[in-house]
Amino acid sequence: MIKKLNFVFFILAAVFSAQAQNKQIEFKEFDLDNGIHVILHQDNTTPIVVVSVMYHVGSKNENPERTGFAHFFEHLLFEGSENIKRGEFDKYITNAGGVNNANTSNDRTYYYEVLPSNQLKLGLWLESERLLHANIDQVGVETQREVVKEEKRQRVDNQPYGSILSEIAKRAYTVHPYRWTTIGSLDHLNAASLDEFMDFYETFYVPENATVSIAGDINMDEARELVEQYFGDIPKGKNEIPRPDIVEPEQKEEVRDTIYDNIQLPAVIQAYHMPEQGSEDSYALEMLSTVLSGGQSARMYKSLVDEQQKALQVVAIPFSSEDPGLYLLFGLPTIGGNLKDLEESMDAEVNKLKDELITETEFQKVRNQVENDFISGNSTMTGIAESLANYHVYFGDANLINNEIDRYMAVTREDIQRVAKKYLTKDNRVVLYYLPKSQQNN
Repeated sequence: MIKKLNFVFFILAAVFSAQAQNKQIEFKEFDLDNGIHVILHQDNTTPIVVVSVMYHVGSKNENPERTGFAHFFEHLLFEGSENIKRGEFDKYITNAGGVNNANTSNDRTYYYEVLPSNQLKLGLWLESERLLHANIDQVGVETQREVVKEEKRQRVDNQPYGSILSEIAKRAYTVHPYRWTTIGSLDHLNAASLDEFMDFYETFYVPENATVSIAGDINMDEARELVEQYFGDIPKGKNEIPRPDIVEPEQKEEVRDTIYDNIQLPAVIQAYHMPEQGSEDSYALEMLSTVLSGGQSARMYKSLVDEQQKALQVVAIPFSSEDPGLYLLFGLPTIGGNLKDLEESMDAEVNKLKDELITETEFQKVRNQVENDFISGNSTMTGIAESLANYHVYFGDANLINNEIDRYMAVTREDIQRVAKKYLTKDNRVVLYYLPKSQQNN
């Protein structure tokens, strides 16, 4: 009886998965005369709407002597505008029963509001104010400098292992702007003048560098009219938008170092150079990471945590980005464990992938996990709005929200083995041992 029930559940799961995969996310897109790209997705099942704007500017667009600007503007542009008093941006949202947020990466900055659908005009007005005439003055700059300082203290300085990305980046990259992280340098922010902040705003916060993505309970024709009403008259920028074309030279030998930090447990971090997102090999590497650490039944967790009991945690994380990024392996040894021993065991799991193909059963499980993650990522209006914007900004093809999964499904077992051999090599990596500061003078 139990076997029959399990079989029924398996069939039902397969049916629902197929239905979810076949459900196309419909959208319309168009350009305004000033260069703003607009993407609209209508879903009237719940009375909410997501209004978002993505700017194609991240930390890699910064002057090396003025790092941290992109992230700083993520904060600064909540200060208000000519028509929004200081500190009232969030009040408009909360008073309407909505929420809002923003985030910055190496490659883009993203702002969004989730609102009751009858507040679509409010979201469009707020975002048009941010783009048209944000309030950039000395008071706002000084206020947000303190906010960023506090964020750095909380997320980097006083967060265990919070400095990993910055310590890895400055060793993995020698010339590419990925060598600094989005938080940047507080010294650079302190030294910057108001004119420099204004120049950054006038260069990157312009219509031709913006993608408006709206998803939710809307009427397509009405939404288009409203977007044109609020954004159509915003003038184009006057400055050329700089796009870095620096190519990081191939790494020829392993880089190793030891970092003493405010931590209790040591850790080993390996960072391998990987190709840019959207390349065939990047999809294979993402599937490889699922093989290694996609849950407690994945190879590294099962072997190093459960069986050998050498690690408390092990993860593989591909940091895909617009330019070639990094593929990280992170391991926490058991209490009293040896970092060198753990590193060798992590290497052994990688070498197994190089030496032999994963089994068909394991491969199918990985494909199912990847497919489920892809569908889940586009199961909410916030996820859909951001995905549509991402696909347009990075690839110029918003319809990848429907068919990028085909690129993952095209990856073969042989591809996974090949990219393991090609990229997960010692000459192509940075290795850091993180140790407690108490061990520094031992």
